[in-house]
Amino acid sequence: MIESYSFGNIVVRGKRYSGDLIIFPDRVKENWWRKEGHKLSLEDLEEVFSYTPEILVIGKGYFGMMKIPEEVQRFITGEKNIELISSITGKAANMFNQLLKEGKKVVGAFHLTC
Repeated sequence: MIESYSFGNIVVRGKRYSGDLIIFPDRVKENWWRKEGHKLSLEDLEEVFSYTPEILVIGKGYFGMMKIPEEVQRFITGEKNIELISSITGKAANMFNQLLKEGKKVVGAFHLTC
């Protein structure tokens, strides 16, 4: 569960993080680096795909600067059959929490700054 989010900081299960991260139901992957920074690639999500969530929530940054190319979106929803929800990180964090409360198998990938 995400307890709070502000530009550059997120608190998950009582621990504060200041780097991008992926939240799995059983753990947090800290310091999530992407191949191209503000452009999401399939390589950036390999660990997510091996987990096979029902839903992937992506926080695109405080201002939504991280882009998700159309081909990445199609692969997630088509090839992997994972529902994709993406928004600015504040809204994405709220959606992630709501899906957890509903008992969904959800993973969240969050860019914390721009």
